[in-house]
Amino acid sequence: QVHLVESGGGLVQAGGSLRLSCAASGRSLNNYALAWYRQAPGKERDFVAAITWNVDTTAYADSVKGRFTISRDNAKNTVYLQMNSLQPEDTAVYYCAAGVVAPYRLRVGLYDYWGQGTQVTVSS
Repeated sequence: QVHLVESGGGLVQAGGSLRLSCAASGRSLNNYALAWYRQAPGKERDFVAAITWNVDTTAYADSVKGRFTISRDNAKNTVYLQMNSLQPEDTAVYYCAAGVVAPYRLRVGLYDYWGQGTQVTVSS
């Protein structure tokens, strides 16, 4: 079992930045991938970014490439999502997820564990 707790959401003006954190606990994350998804009101949950725990493999949605950066701190069992140049369309609840996902399937893999989500609101 993997327990995930997100933090760092909030209200920011367009063009601003936020950094989300996801603290993982419960078991070793070896061979796991950690991902960020987001869900805007009335829309489906969409993939944002993911990173493997053991090797430096990352994946991003096209909509955030060049603006968002995912990283991890293995010693702290924490994954981060640095979000720059935020736009109103980035407004959503952001969820952290974990699963045994192959590096080449980060965008489409099955993530078994999910956090409770953190709200990000970008005002225009």
